[in-house]
Amino acid sequence: MRSLLSFPAFQRQREILKLALPLIGGMLSQSLINLVDSAMVGALGSTALAAAGVAGYTAFVITALILGISSAVQSTTAYYYGAKCTVSQNKTLKAGLILAIILCGPLILIFYPSTGLVLSYINYDGAVVELAEPYLDWRVIGLVAVALNLVFRGYWNGRHHSKVYFQTIVLIHLSNIAISYVLIYGKFGLPAMGVEGAGLGTCISLFIGTIIWIIYTLQQLGLGVLRKSPLDRQILRKLINRTLPNSLQQTLFASGYLVLFWIIGQINPLSIAVGHVLVNLSLLMILPAVGLGMAATSLVGRSLGQADEQAAQYWGFDVAKVAVLLLMIIALPLNLFAQQIIGLFLIEPQAVALGTELLRLTAIMMVIDASAIVLTQAMLGAGASKTVMQVSVTLQWGVFLPLAFVFGIYLGFGLMAIWWVQLVYRCLNAAGFIWLWKVKAWSLR
Repeated sequence: MRSLLSFPAFQRQREILKLALPLIGGMLSQSLINLVDSAMVGALGSTALAAAGVAGYTAFVITALILGISSAVQSTTAYYYGAKCTVSQNKTLKAGLILAIILCGPLILIFYPSTGLVLSYINYDGAVVELAEPYLDWRVIGLVAVALNLVFRGYWNGRHHSKVYFQTIVLIHLSNIAISYVLIYGKFGLPAMGVEGAGLGTCISLFIGTIIWIIYTLQQLGLGVLRKSPLDRQILRKLINRTLPNSLQQTLFASGYLVLFWIIGQINPLSIAVGHVLVNLSLLMILPAVGLGMAATSLVGRSLGQADEQAAQYWGFDVAKVAVLLLMIIALPLNLFAQQIIGLFLIEPQAVALGTELLRLTAIMMVIDASAIVLTQAMLGAGASKTVMQVSVTLQWGVFLPLAFVFGIYLGFGLMAIWWVQLVYRCLNAAGFIWLWKVKAWSLR
């Protein structure tokens, strides 16, 4: 195989986009479906919408406990894909599926009996908690499907079959819309389940996704490939070592947003509204960078499987450059039309004025953060999940959140100060991961 450096830049970018575009499409479809879900539940009233929102974010935090399994399976599969070792690829899939069941069992046993208690700590409104509890019950049951889907996604992305993820996730979302609509409003003679119907619909659609993944995998690999592949304990240990640090980092990252909203809540209701809109817009903006980062996971893992660290390093930087350019293109209209965009979500003149200025700052922030997002995933592709966890958690919990409280609340500078602190945090995060990638800290694992 020719060295990476012998390929023209446009060919490398073409390979990056070929792998990343289906991933980006799948993630964007998720955001659109979330909006559709909100619209369906919102028709039931503000209390129902609040219940779905609280339960949905709680489910997101719980799910973060198993998110690391996807990048672990993807990076390991990509490594063996680069090394052209099909047997080890299949052993990775089997070990990943077993690990998914091992992880989900205790989580379901812990959270299913206590969803009401967990929700009561997050929201004090009894009416909201009453509606949210059955929704969260179904989402907890759906953890099994989520974990299995993450393993299949990681395996096939690691083998550069990212189109399968896009096709599967779209089918999951479409089935979620149809089933949830029927269950929420009680169509075809079924009882109207309201908010609980949205949770059950999501749970069913997740298991439909699992069935689709199983069918595709059996078609590609054959009926006996997993049965004939013995459990490789060394690969299982590798997956555990890569999954746990990343899952902890993802959980702390998600929990950090809860703390951030608590800090913002100490200012005034207007700041909560503006902060909520800005956070959701920023999470939507970074999806292309996340998709590109997942592509970097596969490309880096494949290169390391080919024993080519130089190629792995170049892939990381190449994907980061594409991400920064793409985020700059997205950020431009956000800067030019910030007031009009904010006006779609906020109506109070004071909120629009504050949100307009902060949206421009958010757009700059996301461009800066693009390289960190990609290189974080690239380091996961190299198996450096502990390093990623240490750096990410230290900067978020040791720098950003304490300084946000000090400048925003203690010194009284408000939401504007919190966003400037966040800009500094994003700069430090980007600089840190660029430096770690440049000095090949990931090769010292």
